[in-house]
Amino acid sequence: MNTIKKLFPFSFGSKNVASLIIKIVIYLVAEIVIGVIAGIVSGILALIPIVGMIVGILLWGLTSIVGIYVIAGIVIAILDYCKVLK
Repeated sequence: MNTIKKLFPFSFGSKNVASLIIKIVIYLVAEIVIGVIAGIVSGILALIPIVGMIVGILLWGLTSIVGIYVIAGIVIAILDYCKVLK
């Protein structure tokens, strides 16, 4: 449990529904911002043939990892709010 609290510190401590919703919205906004930035950088670097492809693959991997982190963070926040996690 301590490892989860270290990896997802923002997900814990929701006292009411409003704070839970705020945490979920912050997670989603962070994912959208990372996705938009990665898309812009990938689009700009797509003009360079080999470098654009490599950076595009790396950014795709990064956005995938961020997406998984966001989903896990939201699930943990909901479980913590429902008092499933101790």
